[in-house]
Amino acid sequence: MSEPAIAVENLGKRFGPVVAVDAVSFTVPVGHAVALLGANGAGKTTTLAMLLGLLLPTTGDITVLGENMIRHRNRVLARLNFSSPYLDLPYRLTVRHNLYIYAKLYGVRKARERIAELAAELDFVRFLDRPFGQLSAGEKSRVALAKALVNRPRLLLLDEPTASLDPDMADWVRGYLGRYQKETGATFLLASHNMAEVERLCDDVLMMKTGRLVDHGTPKALIERYGRNTLEEVFLDIARGRRGDERAAE
Repeated sequence: MSEPAIAVENLGKRFGPVVAVDAVSFTVPVGHAVALLGANGAGKTTTLAMLLGLLLPTTGDITVLGENMIRHRNRVLARLNFSSPYLDLPYRLTVRHNLYIYAKLYGVRKARERIAELAAELDFVRFLDRPFGQLSAGEKSRVALAKALVNRPRLLLLDEPTASLDPDMADWVRGYLGRYQKETGATFLLASHNMAEVERLCDDVLMMKTGRLVDHGTPKALIERYGRNTLEEVFLDIARGRRGDERAAE
């Protein structure tokens, strides 16, 4: 078997007396799409930040694309990327200028051609030369996704990738991400509150609650284990403290 794209062992993060992530261990196989789910405050964002090297863990080890992220994050950053609609780009710069700066930071060759390609694929040619701060929330989401794809990452970390998009555009983006993964063999780690999105895109699901990993499995396996009809119902059971074996015993 090939080395996993992500390997996390006994990962923990404290902010003073607050335990944000507590002894979390998991792997993400190369080429898979895995969801990291949990209610607000479960530790998802903190976990993603440690995977990106933005936060240093209090305990544990992180290996990403074969490199130790704590000691050698510079060796892997060009091969991964991150998207979140909640992190804005510089408002006064145009979309084109923003993307060009990120493309150069990632060492993208033929940066202008890559930006034009993404603008066409994600349907924002008409506002390429508009300041980012003048865009709608949905338009910003598309640009954020383009920023995340500009270097054709082997590992893509996605935080609510279709937030603020209308249903039609959100459906298109999910299809685009699915095609991108199949065509490139990239690995996805996806944090989302849209359970239908997770069922459509993800091979496996990691469930977090109060900083700990409390369950995992394929969407189908979790639905069967909890005796539910949808992953959203499973999510609610876990958020409310009900285990799969309790559901199965009913």
